[in-house]
Amino acid sequence: MKELFRKIFKKICKEILTIPNMLSILRILLIPVIVYYYCFRHDNVGTLIWVIISTLTDIADGFIARRFNMITDFGKFIDPVADKATQLTVFACLVTRFPLILLPLIVLFVKEIGSLLLRFYVYKKTELVEGAKWHGKVSTGIVIFLVVFHLGWNEIPSAISLGIILFSTVFMIFSGTLYTIESFNMLKNGKK
Repeated sequence: MKELFRKIFKKICKEILTIPNMLSILRILLIPVIVYYYCFRHDNVGTLIWVIISTLTDIADGFIARRFNMITDFGKFIDPVADKATQLTVFACLVTRFPLILLPLIVLFVKEIGSLLLRFYVYKKTELVEGAKWHGKVSTGIVIFLVVFHLGWNEIPSAISLGIILFSTVFMIFSGTLYTIESFNMLKNGKK
């Protein structure tokens, strides 16, 4: 029994308790802080600082995971969950001031629910976990750009706001389509 617990603990430490995974979990823990600063303190600058900190942890966890060979299946799962939960939360906050952000919020929500269900299905059938792709990273970058502009530019002109919102929405749809195609290819081929 002691040996079994030792093996389980070792597996947990190797798969879950890695620096990149802890950074992803930290991003999830920062979500209430972001909501507090935006909704209760009405502090755009403070909110932006926390969003930037969250973004930097995202960049750091990806770099550390690749550089030090700490890529795990749990990390492939928790990293996008942390990203999308943060993005959905920030969009939900911003929609109170910029109603058109409801469009990318809905697209992101539908895309992520569909993606999550598809990922589970692919894993169940193939035991493979799809990692982040270039278009997902670009999509995240564009979303961050949208957030920074809307938090940092108090009097953003409506035409610029609309342009950024539409561009972000279209790219999210494009990225979601590519992820769907790649997931079906994984199902078809049974490999990454």
